[in-house]
Amino acid sequence: MHIMVEWFHFLLLVFLIVCAVTVARTANLLNAVILFVAYSLVMAIIWLMLSSPDVAITEASIGAGVTTFLLIAAIGKTGGVHRDS
Repeated sequence: MHIMVEWFHFLLLVFLIVCAVTVARTANLLNAVILFVAYSLVMAIIWLMLSSPDVAITEASIGAGVTTFLLIAAIGKTGGVHRDS
């Protein structure tokens, strides 16, 4: 049982790293926002596993909620979905 929990923690960490690298490398801004939301939600799960529910709730609400709304609104206002390379 303990080994399964360690593997789950390892998989969450790998997912965070993959999300961070992919967000930095993607040219589609909407895809970057979606990956950022996934990153934020997994980070909230990690905070919860670290016995920090207040930080987890804040991460989920600000990181995945408010920030997502602001980033999508900014993409809509600027009219750009693709980054210039």
